[in-house]
Amino acid sequence: MKHRLYFLLIIFGALLLSACGQKGIQNPLDYPVKDFKAVTQDNKPFEKKNLDGKIWVADFIFTNCADVCPPMTANMTKLQKMVDEEELKNVEFVSFSVDPTVDTPEKLTEYAQNFGLKDDNWTFLTGYSQEFIETYARETFKTLVKKPQEGDQVIHQTYFFLVGPDEKVKKIYDGYQEVPYDEMISDIKALQ
Repeated sequence: MKHRLYFLLIIFGALLLSACGQKGIQNPLDYPVKDFKAVTQDNKPFEKKNLDGKIWVADFIFTNCADVCPPMTANMTKLQKMVDEEELKNVEFVSFSVDPTVDTPEKLTEYAQNFGLKDDNWTFLTGYSQEFIETYARETFKTLVKKPQEGDQVIHQTYFFLVGPDEKVKKIYDGYQEVPYDEMISDIKALQ
C-alpha cells in the first residue's frame, strides 16, 4: 500500500511538472498568416518574413479615423509600454493601414509621433491596394475592412490580434474599450 501511494505521488508530480513546462496558449485559433508586401512609415519595404520567429500584435487603423483609431493606438501604446516594463523580448507591434491611398508613409509617421510611441518595435504599414487590405484582413485575420464609395471613413473592426512565432494568429482581443492587458501580457509570456 505504501509503495502504491509513493508511486501515485511520483506520477502526479511528473504530470504537474509536465503541465507547468508546456508553452503556448490554451485553445489557440491558429489562423495561418499569409504573406504580404508593404511599405513602412519610414518608406522602407516590409514583408511577413520581417516578422519570422517573432511574437507580434497587429491591428487595423487609419490616420483619418474620426473615432476608434486614436483610442486603439493609445491602447496599443499602453500595451507596448507594459511589454517593455516586463522586459519581454522578440515582441513586435504592427498596424496595417486600412486606407492605403490616403495613408502615405509621411502621414503614418506623423500619426505615430502624435502618440509618443517607440517605433523601434512598432511598424505602421501601407503601400498596398485597398482591395488587398480588405481581402487580407478577411482571409488572414477573419476581420472586416471595407471602404465605402462615399465619405472618407473606412469601416473596420477594433481588435488586437496576437500572432505567435509559428506565424499563426493565436488570439483576438478587444483593442478599443475593454482591453484585457493582463491577459495579453500573460499570453505573450506563454509564447516566449
